[in-house]
Amino acid sequence: MTPYTCAVLTISDKGHRGERQDTSGPALREMLTSHGYAIAAHAIVPDRIDAIQEAMVDYIDKQGIDLIISTGGTGVAPTDVTPEAVKSLFDREIPGIAEAMRQQSLLKTPNAMLSRGVAGIRRQSLIITLPGSQKAATENLGAVLPALAHAIAKIKGDPADCAQHHPIGMGGAV
Repeated sequence: MTPYTCAVLTISDKGHRGERQDTSGPALREMLTSHGYAIAAHAIVPDRIDAIQEAMVDYIDKQGIDLIISTGGTGVAPTDVTPEAVKSLFDREIPGIAEAMRQQSLLKTPNAMLSRGVAGIRRQSLIITLPGSQKAATENLGAVLPALAHAIAKIKGDPADCAQHHPIGMGGAV
């Protein structure tokens, strides 16, 4: 079976201007690769709704990438606009993914309740928005990674029952 494709989009004004090294993007790419995903694209864009949407639409509508992971812009700062940019692209939202990430993060810090990360479907692609720090981004992805391959398969129309197996090496059995 061909691995699912993935794109990692870092959303950071300072990272885009070269004023801050992106550590979360490379860490997420490594994590996804180790779970069988093929990294098809990655980029750094500024905290602007149009830039975020342009990258997402390219990844999904033009390239047909299966999983889009963004990091950054999910907090409560005035420049944090990722949820607003991404939610308007969804065909359907999957609130359980964001809930699971926040629940896991709350075990480590009360600040997790300030995360506004979202997840949803556009066409046949899954989009998940993660916090910008490397630690929070990898912890959040780790909380949901075991279910992602199954989610992508279902999004693409896999008729198997949810209780049935899912390909090992693509996120594990769910």
